[in-house]
Amino acid sequence: MFLTLTIVAAVGCGLMAGVFFAFSAMVMPGLRRAAPAEGIAAMRAINIAVVNPAFLTLFLGTAVVSVAAAFGGTTAGWIGAALYVLGGIVLTAAYHIPRNNALERRGTPEYWARYVREWVPGNHVRALACVGAAVAFTLAATSM
Repeated sequence: MFLTLTIVAAVGCGLMAGVFFAFSAMVMPGLRRAAPAEGIAAMRAINIAVVNPAFLTLFLGTAVVSVAAAFGGTTAGWIGAALYVLGGIVLTAAYHIPRNNALERRGTPEYWARYVREWVPGNHVRALACVGAAVAFTLAATSM
């Protein structure tokens, strides 16, 4: 059972790393090139669209599976769970969602420049944490 959970956690973390990487590598650079009003409108639409069953199941389900997989007893599994929960979930809740909410309230060109400047580096951290979690769970699975 723990091997299956660990493999599912590795895949979920890898998928989330891909989502965050795509934002860092393509979405945000594209929005940055748009006029501020267009970038703001697009990001607002993305922030609404992301709240859907498919994404939330992957995002939150991976956290649940990661923590459950950690109870398989490997150090790598605990590291993977910590990386995903802290780097994916906590960073999103404490850092990105407040900025997304502020963008909704203060969607000015001045705030947009600040938003992109602050949001993107934090997103890089999320992507790297999820890659690290996927690697840790892969290592955990190979040691079971």
